[in-house]
Amino acid sequence: MTTAYDELMAFTRETEALGQVAGRLGWDQETTMPRGAAAQRAEEMGALESVLHARRMDPRVGDWLAKAEGGDDEAKAHLRHIQRDFDRASKVPADLAAELARTTSMAQGIWAEARANDDFAAFAPTLERVLDLRRQEGAALAEGGDPYDALLQDYEAGATAADLDAMFGALRPRLVELRDKVLGAPAPAALSGTFDESAQMKLSRHIAKTFGYDMSRGRVDKAVHPFSSGSGNDVRITTRTNPTDPFNCIYSTIHEVGHAAYEQNIDQAYLLTPLGRGVSMGVHESQSRIYENQLGRSRAFTGWLHGQMVEAFGDFGINDPDAFYGTVNRVHKGYIRTESDEVQYNLHVLLRFDLERQLIAGTLDVSDLEEAWNTRFEADFGYAVDKPSNGVLQDVHWSVGLFGYFATYSLGNVYAGCLHEALRKAVPDLDAQLAAGDTAAATGWLRDNLQRHGGLYEPREVIERACGFASNEAPLLAYLEAKFGEIYGV
Repeated sequence: MTTAYDELMAFTRETEALGQVAGRLGWDQETTMPRGAAAQRAEEMGALESVLHARRMDPRVGDWLAKAEGGDDEAKAHLRHIQRDFDRASKVPADLAAELARTTSMAQGIWAEARANDDFAAFAPTLERVLDLRRQEGAALAEGGDPYDALLQDYEAGATAADLDAMFGALRPRLVELRDKVLGAPAPAALSGTFDESAQMKLSRHIAKTFGYDMSRGRVDKAVHPFSSGSGNDVRITTRTNPTDPFNCIYSTIHEVGHAAYEQNIDQAYLLTPLGRGVSMGVHESQSRIYENQLGRSRAFTGWLHGQMVEAFGDFGINDPDAFYGTVNRVHKGYIRTESDEVQYNLHVLLRFDLERQLIAGTLDVSDLEEAWNTRFEADFGYAVDKPSNGVLQDVHWSVGLFGYFATYSLGNVYAGCLHEALRKAVPDLDAQLAAGDTAAATGWLRDNLQRHGGLYEPREVIERACGFASNEAPLLAYLEAKFGEIYGV
């Protein structure tokens, strides 16, 4: 006999499948879609979002939820996620959801053109429209509470701006102190020369496989902004190349593989269900950052990578693997968050976190955003932004309405610090394996202790289960101070 739970899950699987189709449209828009298709794609995305929104708030879902009985932990988790999505969809008017999808699809192209032309004024009216729609959405979701906290739930369920502010407040002074010490010391040699971009892509695909990315269920393409898309058995990543900076390609690839491996390694029993995707963006970011930094930028792994780069590019002027480790981890001045070193990365995120909270609260106008960004950047980093593409226009997130997202980048770094501490205890010979280009023990530990669970547990719970202790900023700070203290002798 078919139960209410069975009917609910069958309906939900169809909704999840349609969501994957929407994601594929987004992937295509970023990679291979012809530029002239932008307006049509916006209509397609809006139409599909209308269908998805209607399904998520379908009255039958409410009836099934009322009648469904939670059985084992998986069933209870499914019901928790479906109830949360149903409550959210029921609060947001269907026309607002569709307008958001249409507007953000168009806004992405307008942002890209404004960024290419270093013209914030050309993007500002569109950003004002996106912000207005997201404010409306936040107000509808908050029902009298904090709209920013309501938006934050889309990316990190259970998090609040107040909690994040306290965590980030503990990070900031020690990061600034470490940065000042490091930038005051002699720096390792910088990479120089030209590196064939086709060879970069070939090496990046090899490294993706080295980190366990299943190419039979994925692919690596180029995009302006690297990203990972999809879940289950179709998980695609993009990277980018720069002829004078192969690290951009290599570490963007490793970063996105961390995201993709999480999705690929979720228990197949959860495919096309609410448990069949990463539980939050903070947990997702913990995977990309631990792959990229604690593993990919470790002394052991960079020793192996050095040999791979010599094989790919020939002699590039740094012949000592230890010197190469310093080059990979070189702390440097720069404007771009995605190209930042580990010491300064979170300072970029905290800037955005503070500004977007002001935008949502209405205490900062879009017309004043560029000046506010430039003022804050100079205060935090000690030098002025030279052009909008290196400042307020550098990120795609606000153009596509992702207010509340940026905080999860730093939260993911905190989670990664905790996971790395636990991983080191669980795999005592980790460095010997990484030095041989073998990531299987590390990625296997992450798969077994975190990734396979998908959405079974809440974000903080899955981190605590994997680590054996509650997440906090101390392991990340200890790791950064020890690593860069050694490299720079400070």
